[in-house]
Amino acid sequence: MMDWNWGWGTMMVGGLGMLAFWGLLIALALWTMRAVAGSGGHSQTRNNQPTPLEILQARYARGEINREEYETIRRDLQSG
Repeated sequence: MMDWNWGWGTMMVGGLGMLAFWGLLIALALWTMRAVAGSGGHSQTRNNQPTPLEILQARYARGEINREEYETIRRDLQSG
């Protein structure tokens, strides 16, 4: 008969393989949840929102404020 007792090495490889399997499975589940949550359109990043100066420029371009108001607000925004 053949001796199939490979010892602790086999158990260690099996344990590490199982750990890697579950780790990959959990990572895949987390990645899927983040991808689904991100595609809902509910979360906006800062890059998608206009800056206060851009809002001010748009208001001035639409004629909502005059040049004096524009300059005063612009100075306030740039000072702090």
